[in-house]
Amino acid sequence: MDSFYALQLLREGNRRYMTGKSSITPDYSRERTKLAENGQHPFAVILGCSDSRVPPEIVFDAGIGQIFAVRTAGNIADAIAVGSVEYAVEHLKAPLVVVLGHEKCGAIATAVSGGNHGPNIEAIIREIQPSLEKTRRKGDKDIACRCEDENIRHTASKLRDSQIISQLIRDKKLTIVGAKYDLETGGVSFGID
Repeated sequence: MDSFYALQLLREGNRRYMTGKSSITPDYSRERTKLAENGQHPFAVILGCSDSRVPPEIVFDAGIGQIFAVRTAGNIADAIAVGSVEYAVEHLKAPLVVVLGHEKCGAIATAVSGGNHGPNIEAIIREIQPSLEKTRRKGDKDIACRCEDENIRHTASKLRDSQIISQLIRDKKLTIVGAKYDLETGGVSFGID
């Protein structure tokens, strides 16, 4: 597939969405209008991986405006991701943050395999490195799978280090939960903390 065709697919998909004739999603034209007029009030923030197989709105069968999605390769919590979550919980009052990892994560696999990948991908790997080192110290056999779990915990911990987020947790206005998506079944296991 070339870029021209890919752009054409996006344009056609957006046209179907705008006219309420989507082949995948319901007609959100009324919700769009309400959200444009009244603002968004998502019930959850999902800090998840950018992997195209794990779209939070589809995974959780949520409609437009219901989930505030923050997606980074490897579901890492760099300053921009943490700031995005802070915005959602402080200004939009979302009461729940889910750190959503998944099996067979390419960012984790890249960190495990090592090598030189250029400065931007290396920035992602640096964020995963503490989880990888902890996993290796434990001596787990399936390093990539265990690192995925550890990385979910690490990301949740980084979020809890935020002054804004930690205050909301202390005030019992916010909960953070770790979760992992199974690519084959579509199931999400909660409680990876």
